[in-house]
Amino acid sequence: MSGVRVDHAVTSGTFSLDGETHQVDNNLWVVGDDQECLVIDAPHSVEDILAVVGDRRVKAIVCTHAHDDHVRVAPALREAVRAPILLHPDDRPLWELTHTDELWDADLSDGQVIEIGDTSLTVLHTPGHAPGAVCLWSADLGCVFTGDTLFQGGPGATGRSFSDRPTIEASIKAKLFALPGDTVVHTGHGDDTTIAAEAAALA
Repeated sequence: MSGVRVDHAVTSGTFSLDGETHQVDNNLWVVGDDQECLVIDAPHSVEDILAVVGDRRVKAIVCTHAHDDHVRVAPALREAVRAPILLHPDDRPLWELTHTDELWDADLSDGQVIEIGDTSLTVLHTPGHAPGAVCLWSADLGCVFTGDTLFQGGPGATGRSFSDRPTIEASIKAKLFALPGDTVVHTGHGDDTTIAAEAAALA
């Protein structure tokens, strides 16, 4: 494998659900080589995302889940870069809270492989934080992009609509803790961690 890298930035905005709005910082993750890339989530600012993408072709916009702070600018980004939006269909109720007049382009499914450059990401369906939440694992890069499923310090929040604590814990233990312990966890918010660190904390 050569040339594939992970680029990162932070963008700020709001998260709204169940009648509450909070200020949040979201991680931007872009995976690819010098020619093409995948954008993981589309939170607050098309301009911030394009600054990370640069002059590369965006192959797809892959959404880890459909909370508004992860998909708010997905349709606008789609128009800007002419790339499809991918989302797990179980998150349609959440998507429609933000985007009532347009849908994503293709469904994600558990075990699906998305190729980029000379590597690939495997889709892991990890419901709990949201019904259609997914993580994206790269064996080649030794990392997993967990959205809001797993953070440094434990599982993502489950105190709002469409979420469930036992479900997220079962997803993490079955899908994420099966990965190598030294796998780096790139989260939707906050700092990186590792599978081994979080497995020890959640045991």
